[in-house]
This record gives sequence, C-alpha cells and structure tokens, in this order.
Amino acid sequence: MFCGVHPPASVQLTNPSLYRVQKTPSLSPRPSSLSSLPLEGVNPSNGHLGVFSSDDGPSTSCPGAVQGKILILTICAAGIGGTFQYGYNLTIINAPTVFIQSFINETWLDRTGAALEGKMITLVWSFIVSVYPLGGLVGALIAAPMAVKMGRKKSLLLNNAFVALAALLVGFSRLAKSFEMILLSRFFAGINSGVAMSIQPMYLGESAPKELRGAVAMTSASFTALGLVLGQVAGLREILGAEESWPILLASNVVPGLIQLMLLPWAPESPRYLLIDRGDQDSCIAALQQLRGSEDLSGEMKEILAEQAALQGQAAKAPWELWRNRAVRWQFITVVVLSSAMQLCGNDSMYFYASSVFQEAGIPYDKIQYSVIGTGSCELIMSMTCVRICVGRRVLLIGGYSLMATWAILVTCGALPNLPISPHPPPFTCPTTLSAFMACIFAYILSFGIGPAGVTGIIPTEIFDQVSRPAAYTISGSLLWINLFLVGLAFPFVMESLGYYCYLPFFTVCVGTALYAWFFLPETKGKSFLEISEEFVKRNFGDRPRDNAWVCPEEIISTKL
Repeated sequence: MFCGVHPPASVQLTNPSLYRVQKTPSLSPRPSSLSSLPLEGVNPSNGHLGVFSSDDGPSTSCPGAVQGKILILTICAAGIGGTFQYGYNLTIINAPTVFIQSFINETWLDRTGAALEGKMITLVWSFIVSVYPLGGLVGALIAAPMAVKMGRKKSLLLNNAFVALAALLVGFSRLAKSFEMILLSRFFAGINSGVAMSIQPMYLGESAPKELRGAVAMTSASFTALGLVLGQVAGLREILGAEESWPILLASNVVPGLIQLMLLPWAPESPRYLLIDRGDQDSCIAALQQLRGSEDLSGEMKEILAEQAALQGQAAKAPWELWRNRAVRWQFITVVVLSSAMQLCGNDSMYFYASSVFQEAGIPYDKIQYSVIGTGSCELIMSMTCVRICVGRRVLLIGGYSLMATWAILVTCGALPNLPISPHPPPFTCPTTLSAFMACIFAYILSFGIGPAGVTGIIPTEIFDQVSRPAAYTISGSLLWINLFLVGLAFPFVMESLGYYCYLPFFTVCVGTALYAWFFLPETKGKSFLEISEEFVKRNFGDRPRDNAWVCPEEIISTKL
C-alpha cells in the first residue's frame, strides 16, 4: 500500500521494474525474512514505490552524476536554439543599421532610377525592425498547437526550419538586390523566436525536478542574455559589423539552430507530456530515469499520476477558455500582468535603440558599440547570478521591479547632478554627470536581470496545469511580442518628446508590477504543481465549493499496485 491515486486504466503501473530503487552500501541491509518476498512496488526500508529484487546488491552507480549530465545537456540543447535566438536576433540588427539603409536606397535607385527620400528609408527600416516582433507574435500563436500535437522536444527541433529559411533569405539578399528578402528573413526569425520563447521554459519546467525547477527554468533568461551579448559582439566592426559582412552577420543566427539540431535529439522528451498528454507511461518512466539517474521515482510518479487523474478526460484548453474558466481566473490575470510588464518596463526596447540613447547622452561614436555590449553584459551577469540565488520567485519579482523603479526615478527626478530641467537637454558635457547617467542605465538593466528576466518565463509553467499550460504560454508570448512591437515603435517618439524624462512611464509600470506581486502573487518556490494549484484555488473560489480543483497530496487515496 502507498499513498497515491488510482492510475487511469490506460496508464496502469504495469512495469514497476522500470523505476528501480538502487541500494547503496550506506543503506541498512534488507532483513533476511524479506529476502525471498517479491517486493514489487514497495521499498520495505522506507515505503517508497519501487522494486527490490532478491539479487539486488550494493550499487556503485552515481545517480546524481547521471542526472546532472542529462539535465545540463537538456538545458543547453534547449537554450542554444531557444531563447538564445531571441536575444541574438534582437541585437544583431543594431550594428548594420546604416549599411542596410544604404542598401535599401541603392536597391531602389537601381530599380527606379530615383533615390528614396530620407523619411521613406526610415519607414522601410522601421518595417524591417518591427516585423521581427510581428513574426514573434505568429510564433507564439502556433507554439501551443505545436507543443500539444508534436511534443515540446520535437517542436523545438522543427522550429529550426524557420531560422534556416531566415538565414537563406538574408544571406542572399544583397546578391539578389532585394531588401524585401531582409524583411521576410526578420519575419521568419521572429517566428522562430516566438515558438522558442513559449516552448523552452515549458519544456524545462516540466523536465526539471521540483527542487531545481526554478533554477533550471531561469536558465532561459541566461541564454537570452548570452544571445544579447554575443549578438552585440558579433556586430562589432572588427568582427561582422563592417559594411561588406552584414549579410553574414544577419545569417549567422542559423549556427545556434544547427547546434540545437545536433544536441537536442539526445535529450529526453518532457515526462509530464509523455504521461499526461500521450498516456505513455513507459516512455515517461524512461525519460524520468534519464533525467534523474537511478533515483527512486515514486514521489514524482505519484504527483504526475495525481495530476493526470485530476485532468482525465479534459482536452487542451484554448487561450480564450482560460478567461472564462473561474478556476484559473487569477492565474490568467497574473500572466497578463507579468508578461505585459516584461516589455512595458522598457528594458528590451533599449536594445533596439541603445546606440541612439548613448549618442544622445554624448558618448563618443567610437565608444558607443562597447557601451552597448556593456548593457547586455549586465543582464547576462545578473541572470546567471540569479540561478544561484536561493530566494523565491515572488521576492525576485518584487525586488527586481522595485530596484528598476528606483533607478528610473533617479534618472528622471534630478538625482544626476547636472541634469537640465528641460525635457530636451543637450548631450552631457560633465564627465561625472555622464558617468552617473551610464551607471543608472546599467543598474536598471542589472535590476531587470535580478528577477523579471528569469522569473517571468517560469511562472506560467508553475501556476497552470498540464492542459492549460500551452494556452497560458500562447497568451504570455502574444502579450510579450505585441508589447515589444508597440514599445519599440513608440520609444523613439517618447524619447523625442520627453528626453531624459522618458523613464517616467517605465517607472509607473515597475511600481505597479511590484505592488501586484506583493499583494496577489503567492510564492511558488519549492512547491509541487498540486500545492501551487491549491494556493490559487483558495484565491479563485474562497471558501465556496468548486469543481475540477486538484486534491492536495494528503487527500490522495491509497491504492495497491
């Protein structure tokens, strides 16, 4: 007997030997009176689910080492072709701005015999920049059906077809004398990033053990920041940022995709997807064994089976169903608030226009490219540091947005010693003032990396169940890309209208998000998906009776294998 649920008929525990509990020399020997008993299903020393055969002897295997290797492979394989692509594609477009604009004008001149006006060149360039988040929106919308029908791992592998097509288009655009190919390339690169941004954190969150789930999912932010930095480095004039090499720079996004195609096939599929969505218990156990080594899998299998039993007969939810379903009302609101704040705080839009911001601040032209690299490096350092920080998601969100609000108000309200009162000030002439301005910008980005960059991606995985999770990521991804498009489009006009006061709107967003997390977001660190669900059940229903709520682990009835 053990504490569990009645597994559905389609996933009876027919092969318990697949999740064997390995004994080590440090364990007490099994009593001789039990040595002849077929103790399938229960570990007599601790009551855990597993199998002890009578010929089991001391094991010299290293489950932790096996788990670490496979888990690291899964993280790296998913990340390099996943959120890495988002960061990389976000920054490689910055360096060749002038060269692409010249190419647009030259192409138009060859076609029509007349040069384009400056405003028309700017308009075409704006379309090239803006079509990337539009492609990302399309990718976010198709990510959920892909994740449900093909699985998390296969979806990430197939997603590389979009970036391969994007690289081919932009790589041959100058040879074909077509700036429209650059436009299409950025659109397909956006689709690739949109799919990856939705599926990668879902895949990692479902594959990681409960104790490491937050740290593993936060690596998505680390890969985003790594992509930002490497995109900025690749765009240096000494590397691929020269006029003759910009097509190679923009086509270089195919390299991470090829690396993922080589590595990801060796990683397992999400165990939760295999059991709950496909009903394939044997594949689920095999995937768990790959990810956990030879550890006792009874606790995790019990939790997954409990979730499967609670969701039995339910189909994957559509995005619009989440709002109508009272059982996930506060989860829906939380995803809307946090996903919108990710872009409305203005951090990612900074990468689109970093060169312009630093130029307006009076930084010498030959130093701007290195200042831009500094912004990405700040986010990379903090995102990697946060993987090691042993505090909860709620604390990281509140702390990150509160610090961002602090730096924004310092820039806005005259904390800088020589900041002019006019909203249209000239470039800084005082080195101290310029240094303080740069320090505030870097501190703002560092604060974003402390929590919002890493925590936001894992929240939908933790607060939604298996049938609602893909729809939640569709909503989250769609809001992320729509707001990136809107803020990216509006940022130049905000900067022109408000000057150094342009951080006032971002300050408002940061304060509002920090307050929301303080009052409405429960802590999810170290809790099972069932326990997190119970937190939101109380908020959604109060003390009233409710249907389709998960049961707590203590309430799960016992069953015999």
